[in-house]
Amino acid sequence: MTEVIATNETILVVGGGISGMTAALEAAETGKQVVLLEQRPYLGGRVSQLYKYFPKLCFPTCGLEINQRRAKMNPNLRVLTMAEVTAIEGTAGNYTATVKLTPRYVNENCTACGDCAKAVEAEFDDEFNYGLAKRKGAYLPNRMAMPQRYVLDPRILGTPDAEKAKAACKYGAVDLQMQEETIRFKAGAVIWATGWRPYDAAKIQPYGYDRIKNVITSVEFERLCDPSGPTGGRLVRPSDGKEAKRVAFIQCAGSRDRNHLLHCSRICCMASLKQCTYVSEAYGAAADISVYYIDIRAIDRFEDFYAKVAAIPQVKFIKSKPAAVVADRDGNPIVHGVDTEGYKRFADPHDLVVLAVGMEPSLDPARFPMPIVVNREGFIEPAPENGGIFAAGSASDALDVNRAVQHATGAALRAIQVVNRVAGMEG
Repeated sequence: MTEVIATNETILVVGGGISGMTAALEAAETGKQVVLLEQRPYLGGRVSQLYKYFPKLCFPTCGLEINQRRAKMNPNLRVLTMAEVTAIEGTAGNYTATVKLTPRYVNENCTACGDCAKAVEAEFDDEFNYGLAKRKGAYLPNRMAMPQRYVLDPRILGTPDAEKAKAACKYGAVDLQMQEETIRFKAGAVIWATGWRPYDAAKIQPYGYDRIKNVITSVEFERLCDPSGPTGGRLVRPSDGKEAKRVAFIQCAGSRDRNHLLHCSRICCMASLKQCTYVSEAYGAAADISVYYIDIRAIDRFEDFYAKVAAIPQVKFIKSKPAAVVADRDGNPIVHGVDTEGYKRFADPHDLVVLAVGMEPSLDPARFPMPIVVNREGFIEPAPENGGIFAAGSASDALDVNRAVQHATGAALRAIQVVNRVAGMEG
């Protein structure tokens, strides 16, 4: 039975991505008791699924390693993965959280040796790679996963695979009797850091995401280019495995559109500029890169990065909101539209089309465990009515990693102020 020792001076952080980890660590390192919950089997969130950050083009593993080290060293921090908040009751300084814990079927004896995965035959779509690859029914979510502990997919329970996984483990780590648990504990303040999800590209029907194999999303492209991703970093087409040298990026795919997302997601332009460098590095002079855009939003410190990418000879910018993407008989996606600088119609063939999909909140407002003030896009507003509940990072707005970390630090400070007032009243 899982037990959490918490009081009304404890800070609850919901979401273990870069924002949730930052908020939890900042609060814990001031001496506050913090409980960090994550619905996935590991910490790291969507940042762990990136290949590189913009604009420095460094690898996210660096920042994640630092945060993981901080988390392991801090006795004030309790981490629970595969945990979902189902209810929050009370007021600022005196909340009670109800949390559902989904069984991992692997206990803390796990050494991440991988013997259970070798024994299992069943395979499922790999969520970490956005379904571009398969994973075993016993799996380590990713190489940076924290905790470094395997997971059994519940779909193999009751099958021979489950027994094979248990028999293969020399450490008694596979526990097929684990049950779902519900726990309740106190908290004085809550930081909501459930992050964002990519907009569903299938809803943008003219772009053919659900019909044309060589139309993919920007988050899928990121995994495709990662050396630890589904193709070992080879930039190839999903349909036939051929090299994708002619790559098109369509900006604002679903964003700034009254039929989809009303808001600008801010990071999409920079993400596509970053991904232009992936194609250029992969194929050099043979690359042919097109960016279809309404506006390029690369302001402040990002202006230099935009200029650097624009100077790559293989990159061309077409000012257009493409009307449609169709495929020829060879599976080549053809982008149709009008170049608004000169009003020239085009029908450009490419090997691969990448849709720069927008960001929307991961959690629907209707599923929030207590009343909360959100804006029209579903992001949490910093409203007095929210009491001691504070959004962090992309739960509050569409933010890049740097701004999400800054915002999470601010959320930690606000939560600390709430529990300090509780301590002052009780003292």
